[in-house]
Amino acid sequence: MDGDPRAQQQDKYVSVDGLRLRYLEAGQGPAVLFLHGASLGSSADVFRRNLPAFATAGFRAIAVDMPGFGRSEAPQDHSLAYRRALVPKLMAVLDLPKAAFVGHSQAGAVAVSLALQQPGLISHVIVLGTGSLLPPLPGSPPRPERNVPEAEPSLADTRAALEATLVHRALATDEEVTLRHGFCTGPSFAAAVARAAAKEPPDGGPPLWQRLTTLPVPLLMIYGRQDRAQALERATLLKETYPRLDLHLIDRCHHLVPWDAADEFARLSIEFLRRS
Repeated sequence: MDGDPRAQQQDKYVSVDGLRLRYLEAGQGPAVLFLHGASLGSSADVFRRNLPAFATAGFRAIAVDMPGFGRSEAPQDHSLAYRRALVPKLMAVLDLPKAAFVGHSQAGAVAVSLALQQPGLISHVIVLGTGSLLPPLPGSPPRPERNVPEAEPSLADTRAALEATLVHRALATDEEVTLRHGFCTGPSFAAAVARAAAKEPPDGGPPLWQRLTTLPVPLLMIYGRQDRAQALERATLLKETYPRLDLHLIDRCHHLVPWDAADEFARLSIEFLRRS
């Protein structure tokens, strides 16, 4: 992509449920709402390099800092259920009667859950590297919960954590690491600790991966072949179990799909949005 995509987008702010939320926006047309994951330091900036491609293709591309992430204010309720319930409120404030959802990591499950609960709000779902939407391998132990560090990470810690999600580690530039580190410390770190303590009650239904074929909107799933937690094997098992799923595995791509595979992610997604 020519030029620095960071220079093409300005921070915008909106009040939702009494919270000041930051978002990035590019383009005009059918709305595509980008939701980042829950890793320490994650924010709308995960998608900065992707928004121009969607805007050029004729979409209104919007990426938001969820409450307690990036430059958005932290909520009193740090549960995933609260963040999930906030998304329709955000759409109402941004005048989005319907949008396609792009969910990275944990947010992929948020997008799928909302599509099952409120399909009238969502035109399409695109999932990027969401481990919770993959079946466990036979005989594998339960996945351990991800813990927040006991202390705020150093700049070197932030670099190591970011590089660990990438095949193309040169993308973790000094500028990117410094930006992300700012979202790993201070109030952002306190919010991460609070999120870790907020347990999500089970919904009583089958795992989300077993409900993917019942999704009432078109679904595209993209995973990196080098992603963590045996994602390649588990995604292959999911495709074998449900052959009709539109699932793609990209080589030389780790967990941060929007960076490692920016061009392929945009191509697959834009073709998917246009044809369905």
